[in-house]
Amino acid sequence: MGLVQAFQATSDACPIPEAVAIIGERWTCLIIRASMLGLRHFEEFQSCLGIARNILSDRLGRLVSAGILARSPDPEDGRKVIYGLTERGAALVPVMVALRQWALDAGLGKPGHPELADRRDRKPVARVTVHSHDGRQLDIEDLVWIGPDGAELQMPSPPRARQVAA
Repeated sequence: MGLVQAFQATSDACPIPEAVAIIGERWTCLIIRASMLGLRHFEEFQSCLGIARNILSDRLGRLVSAGILARSPDPEDGRKVIYGLTERGAALVPVMVALRQWALDAGLGKPGHPELADRRDRKPVARVTVHSHDGRQLDIEDLVWIGPDGAELQMPSPPRARQVAA
């Protein structure tokens, strides 16, 4: 199988586009991050994020439909609804941490951002990395795609681009 055919075969079954369609929009990422930080009510999301009510309502509905957030009545105030991360939503923590680390490394964001730390030790969290089944840290050159039949897809190793000085 040639490079193009191997790529097309893996692309058709790749879950990344579906995942990005669910969580890849700016407001959706901010709502997920806010949920991870403890925001629970519509009004909290709206005032903290500065998001329009109709957009917030739409994004919350999508996250509930995707099983990332659960909607339940507030036991303290029956007029309010609580939005909380589901198990599926909490599983996004490493994704969000990795994305944040990548963004900071790329110089994105604004100065003065808070540091993400371990609650117990109050020390910064470790870098999110990819590990093998036996715990070895892997780099991009260590990765290979294996097809459903167990055969290695013949893809070239990704070259590292060189930074060009501006």
